[in-house]
Amino acid sequence: MSGEKKYILCYTREPNEEQAYPPKLAYSMHLACSDDGYRYRELNRNSGVLFALATEAPNGSLRPKSLKNPYLFDLADGTFGVIAVRTEAGGEDDIESKGSVLLFKSADLLSYREIGLLDLKGDTYVRDAACEFDRANDRYVVRWSDGNGRFYRNSIEDLMDLSGASEPEEAEAFTVEGVSADIEGIAPRNSLPVPRDVADRLERKLTAPTNIRNEAPERVEAATDEQLRAVPATSFYSDGTTAEKPVDWDTTGIDWSRAGSYRITGKIRQPRSSFPMAVDRADPCIAKWKGKFYFIATNDADGNRSLSIREADTISGLATAEEVRILDTETYGHLKSFLWAPEFHAIGEDLYLFHAGSTGEFVNIQSHVAKLKKNGNPVVATDWEEPVRVVRRDGSPLFEAGITLDMTIIQWKGRVYAAWAQREFVPSDLGSWIYIAEIDPKEPWRLTTDPVLLSKPDYGWANNRTFVEEGPYALITDKKIFMTFAGALVDATYCVGILSADPEADLLDPASWTKGNYPLLTSRSVPGEYGPGHNSYVTDEDGFIWNVYHARNGIDGPRCAGLRRVHFDIDGYPVLDLTEEKDLKPELAEVSTVVVVNR
Repeated sequence: MSGEKKYILCYTREPNEEQAYPPKLAYSMHLACSDDGYRYRELNRNSGVLFALATEAPNGSLRPKSLKNPYLFDLADGTFGVIAVRTEAGGEDDIESKGSVLLFKSADLLSYREIGLLDLKGDTYVRDAACEFDRANDRYVVRWSDGNGRFYRNSIEDLMDLSGASEPEEAEAFTVEGVSADIEGIAPRNSLPVPRDVADRLERKLTAPTNIRNEAPERVEAATDEQLRAVPATSFYSDGTTAEKPVDWDTTGIDWSRAGSYRITGKIRQPRSSFPMAVDRADPCIAKWKGKFYFIATNDADGNRSLSIREADTISGLATAEEVRILDTETYGHLKSFLWAPEFHAIGEDLYLFHAGSTGEFVNIQSHVAKLKKNGNPVVATDWEEPVRVVRRDGSPLFEAGITLDMTIIQWKGRVYAAWAQREFVPSDLGSWIYIAEIDPKEPWRLTTDPVLLSKPDYGWANNRTFVEEGPYALITDKKIFMTFAGALVDATYCVGILSADPEADLLDPASWTKGNYPLLTSRSVPGEYGPGHNSYVTDEDGFIWNVYHARNGIDGPRCAGLRRVHFDIDGYPVLDLTEEKDLKPELAEVSTVVVVNR
């Protein structure tokens, strides 16, 4: 049995300090794995993987929810179920959940579907609950207790029928056998034996990979240094993934004028970037234009009153490149403050600068677009046309009941889309939501379709301390169209979430997009980097994709720009926390091959 199964423990955590691990994060389901059912390893850096969805108030605002006392169990069809007590965000009783438990379904313990509140038909708050499938009677049995110390049981044939439970019967007391595990803050719940392949997959997905070996081809044919430089090595990682990397080959022993075989060595070229790359720079973006790289970001040093760019031949050169101001709040009368979240995007033969700005007040922040003049130089301020406000297809302002910001571009299959953050203030503050629409590639400040809502901050990690999802940015691969975004307050609780869509999907259909249950990047991802978020992506001269992001170099430190190579996991999803020391172990960096020179 031990060879066929592993054990998955579900648990919540005790809340910590407000910026460290507050209730909205602690009151979620966490997972740990064990080979023997006794010694458990935390997964996902001891962070939650399953959060309760917020509910919606009559005015459209969100009511955040949390969960306590999750219980993991097998479903009859071979998948997994979770029931939990739904609470208010801080763990208090949730009146809407009285007499009910929250039900989830999952095929792999990574992606979860919230089914809803399973009515146990009791006029009392549920304090604890467990569920098992009774195969002998072909039905589920839910055991639960209330705050008065009474115990009950219900049976239900179809668990997905939320109103189908029997009337509750008083029953004997039960306890969920807790597991002792040396995990910070753990409030343990039950452990479930699962197939080894399910547990192994969980560990590969929820543990940062580490470089375990590197290999070059055993034998290559080449006639010149240039041909040899194109021969990469393959890095292998602990999760079973690989990545091709360039090699700086030592060719001093090769005589290219004579045929023969030569044994040579080389060193894998490791992308390197020290954090921070730029202090007091947030919402960073790097773009490549006509052979050069350009960096731009929100300028926290002057209160967001100017935008400056850096130019370099390589991405690494941007760290020390001179900054040149191209826009400030004295340039135009309609842009007097809040120059936020600038992004460069090439559409066709033209380069555009997307950014937010206000006529003066916070409530007037709106998305704008500036075009680089024909044959213009991006580092020359006068070569940029005056920024114009984004409008709908009929020419009316994009949004007038609140603010718009963080606009980005997705170019796919000959069509151009804009995605942005939008926050309604009138008649009520609904928080920041993410929208998408198609735009005119010749006039990218003009929408050609109506805006479509893609995502709300409905998970606790995204509505932590404020209701915000913002900073969308696309990462397109041959497997998926990804859109990462930032959530929560812009402090140490800031984090990066993800939406994904299939390449053939209708990007304007919200049903085409799937939101991840948990964030990809948080303050627990990389030691010393707090509140990572609002990221973008760029491909360098070696073909590496870089995550360009901001984080704080102390829990209350300034926002700073950083860079890290994007890895891809076993499903082709981006890994944003693969640090340099895990990306390539220095002692494994040297590789060798035999070069065959034919003459």
